[in-house]
Amino acid sequence: MIVVMKVGSPEAEVSRIAEEFVSWGLTPEKIVGQHKVVIGLVGETVSLDPLQIQEVSPWIEQVLRVEQPFKRASRAYRQGEASEVAVPTPNGTVSFGEHHPIVVVAGPCSVENEAMIIETAQRVRAAGAQFLRGGAFKPRTSPYAFQGHGESALGLLAAARDATGLGIITEVMDAADLDAIAEVADVIQIGARNMQNFSLLKKVGAQDKPILLKRGMAATIEDWLMAAEYILAAGNSNVILCERGIRTFDRQYARNTLDLSVIPVLRSLTHLPIMIDPSHGTGRAEYVPSMAMAAIAAGTDSLMIEVHPDPKKALSDGPQSLTPDRFDGLMRELAVIGNPLGRWAGQPAVV
Repeated sequence: MIVVMKVGSPEAEVSRIAEEFVSWGLTPEKIVGQHKVVIGLVGETVSLDPLQIQEVSPWIEQVLRVEQPFKRASRAYRQGEASEVAVPTPNGTVSFGEHHPIVVVAGPCSVENEAMIIETAQRVRAAGAQFLRGGAFKPRTSPYAFQGHGESALGLLAAARDATGLGIITEVMDAADLDAIAEVADVIQIGARNMQNFSLLKKVGAQDKPILLKRGMAATIEDWLMAAEYILAAGNSNVILCERGIRTFDRQYARNTLDLSVIPVLRSLTHLPIMIDPSHGTGRAEYVPSMAMAAIAAGTDSLMIEVHPDPKKALSDGPQSLTPDRFDGLMRELAVIGNPLGRWAGQPAVV
């Protein structure tokens, strides 16, 4: 349930109303929008009469129920306004959201060695990326596949950030590693395989680093938003949703089915920023450019693209990784679509 305050409501009155709701056994959450203040009411609200709440103060304009099961993630919870996730990086604060330039995240699937990760970071930074992605801990289908270098790779990511000023995005698999990862990561990734690891979602929700939540391989949109709700309910309001492809019946020609329809669907359902990962979404480097351009045209807020200096020798996900040269060219191609939409701040367009 949300309580919409009138324009110009005194701060003291907003605080008084919030205190009264606490006395009712509810948890009020103040949301400051562009024009109005909204108080979100979390708790047992089914039996509450909106007219009864309306009588609490003459400064209350409207009382609305949030119908979706994902309350805090719902767009209605913010009166239709989009939220943004602002991330401080050595190169300045980068904001994810529908009213900001498209954020490009690039880098290898796994951190392999210092020379490789620093070279990749320098190349993607020069091409216009704002964040470096790289796995220190890697969940793999086979127990015999490369699992990442673990904590030692975190130091290599820190070295790459020192060399380039890029923000760092890396994945947490186990709550035991969360503190070490949070020391290095500017954004903590929850991978597809952990999307419904609810104990882990609660743990990352209880700390203050932004969270990138990837969609599970067989997750519905509601499953995904309910997973985001776990993080939001634990107190962390900085969540970015990442579509990385789902498994369907045809896997002969593409690794996954990249569901670009989630962009307009999510835009209508949630206020959270949206990222598209065309690398995992297709599994084939030659398909990544087309899907990246389509994602921008459809309205994504961010892209995650795998880049490796020598994909044929990559320890993981080489077939879907672009070379640095191809990534540089792609960034110029993406500008052709991003510039007319007023959402591009990277490389100039190809002429």
